[in-house]
Amino acid sequence: MIDMHTHILFGVDDGPETIEDTMRMLEKAASEGITDIIATSHAFNPHYHVPRTTIEGQLTLLADAVQSAGIPVKLHPGQEVRLCEDLIEKIEAEEALLLANSNYLLLELPTQSVPAYTTAIIQSLLEKEIIPIIAHPERNRAIAEKPARLERLVRNGALAQITAGSVAGHFGKTVQKISLQLIESNLIHTYGSDVHNLDTRPFLFEKGLNLLEKKRFHAEAELLLANNERILTNDTLVILEPELIIPKKWWNIKK
Repeated sequence: MIDMHTHILFGVDDGPETIEDTMRMLEKAASEGITDIIATSHAFNPHYHVPRTTIEGQLTLLADAVQSAGIPVKLHPGQEVRLCEDLIEKIEAEEALLLANSNYLLLELPTQSVPAYTTAIIQSLLEKEIIPIIAHPERNRAIAEKPARLERLVRNGALAQITAGSVAGHFGKTVQKISLQLIESNLIHTYGSDVHNLDTRPFLFEKGLNLLEKKRFHAEAELLLANNERILTNDTLVILEPELIIPKKWWNIKK
């Protein structure tokens, strides 16, 4: 299985602090059945920006360490790229990494909002044959309040990634319920852990999949995992027609 959203590199953002921490995380990933990890350190975030040269250099170091330790996990380059008005210029300057050298870009929205220029950026990316995947939309306050905002982005060509911890309930019942509803509405296309450490932000990759199985989302889980694999091979992801089915009673949940 492929984990397409991770903060696995050490000492660069809010992920692990030391190489020993990273190696323990990689061992845990292998124990959960993860075979490939895309390292998606923060880029252009207000708090963190990890340059592509730093990412590429550390991945070379870690590849040797992983091989020596006999951990059956392969690492791939990427970034969690924060939405900004000059994103296209940054991409043209080759300052941003796509996922595993594919045509897919992991795009992070601000926590509280969906900026008015988001659709224009998506369209500009698509014109360059770059497909944006919205990171953890279930934890964006504006989307949680009005899921039609995500539907609009998807209908304009964006894709979306759900977080394993959100599905597993790590961020609370409200986020968990929103996550399941977005999956049911065909607004989610990939599945990632967004792991930062093994304590407060663990993988929960397997736990999230087990919850989907329990809730009878087996087919949806299989599709998300298959799409993760398509990122690695730079193939077209399977996209189902969005169907926004959010009952009003859904939002009578105490936050």
